[in-house]
Amino acid sequence: MQNKYNSSNAGILPRDVELQHRLAESGTVVKENGAGAKHAGPTGTALSKRKMLVALDLLCLFVASIPFFACELKAAESIPDSVLIAGGIVITGLTIALGECFRVRFHGVHSRAFVRNLYVSSLYKELGSFLFGCCIGQSVTNMAKLSVGRLRPHFLSVCGVTYASLNCTPGTYISEVTCIQTDDSMVEEARKSFFSGHASFAMYTMLYLAFYLQARLSWRGARLLRPLLQFLLVLLAVYTGLSRISDYRHHPTDVLTGFLQGGVTAYWVAFYISSMFKTPQPNLTPTSLSLESPLSSQQTVC
Repeated sequence: MQNKYNSSNAGILPRDVELQHRLAESGTVVKENGAGAKHAGPTGTALSKRKMLVALDLLCLFVASIPFFACELKAAESIPDSVLIAGGIVITGLTIALGECFRVRFHGVHSRAFVRNLYVSSLYKELGSFLFGCCIGQSVTNMAKLSVGRLRPHFLSVCGVTYASLNCTPGTYISEVTCIQTDDSMVEEARKSFFSGHASFAMYTMLYLAFYLQARLSWRGARLLRPLLQFLLVLLAVYTGLSRISDYRHHPTDVLTGFLQGGVTAYWVAFYISSMFKTPQPNLTPTSLSLESPLSSQQTVC
């Protein structure tokens, strides 16, 4: 009987030692409460590392938004910048905030974030991903505007010249134009047609919200409610782009390119950065961790 007991301990001990070793490498310490149950929690070093990851996220958000301020859109238009930016961020951001709070309150969401408040951690992940995509999309848009310098359809009106005053004939190219307009900022703004920032921002925010509804709105009471909301969101983005053509602020190709850029950015952020369509990872506990399912070095817990 004694030999059987010793052989059983000899078989278990190396497994426990390797388990404890991998928990230590992941920055997790196992503590035992009064009832003898064990639970895992982050050590001081692991907690500092997670805080550094959050700071790195904020730094990435700041760096991505720097080019956004290099180009200002100030021309009078049907949908001003203030309405576009406020509407896109408020509608999408408020919907995401309400959706995440609802999930935490009624669906029992779990998180391994060092911030124990589930509301804060959920909003940090989803709203942070959304805002990061906003900065990325607008930075790419402004880089294209400043690099290409395509003339807007109403450039001659802003410049204060006509084809007759330029002696323009079909098939000729005019490289130098002296504008009558004394406001250089308006002339410079009229050289930023490609591609449409309104179209790209509207498509990104509305399509991202449509993806969010696809992932989170699971109510089966009305079969067509979710598709209808998604259609209205995309329709609003399309209307925004079409208004840029009717206002003579952009060429049709500018708007189409903006739609493409905003849609690709929304898809990239929703499926590859955000956690909307990702399968939740199991909690890191001694009971759930085994040798058959080792810790992945590619997972980031913040």
